[in-house]
Amino acid sequence: MSVDNYNQKAFTREAVRRYLESLNGHKTNHLYDLVIEETERGMILEVLKWCKGNRTNAADLLGITRTTLRNKMRKLKINSS
Repeated sequence: MSVDNYNQKAFTREAVRRYLESLNGHKTNHLYDLVIEETERGMILEVLKWCKGNRTNAADLLGITRTTLRNKMRKLKINSS
């Protein structure tokens, strides 16, 4: 396992643990959807920033098609700018 892969896994687990602790015993629904959506949103925003807004380059870096990227951006309400 690479150091980067380990760090990402550890970071994700820590973020979920902190979120659960912050609930202070309150119930939550749809945790999986929340984590996936926020992870996807953050990743797309950072990759678009890295690629200076170039969707073709961003899609290539993400390993998805431009159409898939556009659909995800629409679903996540990410502006094209």
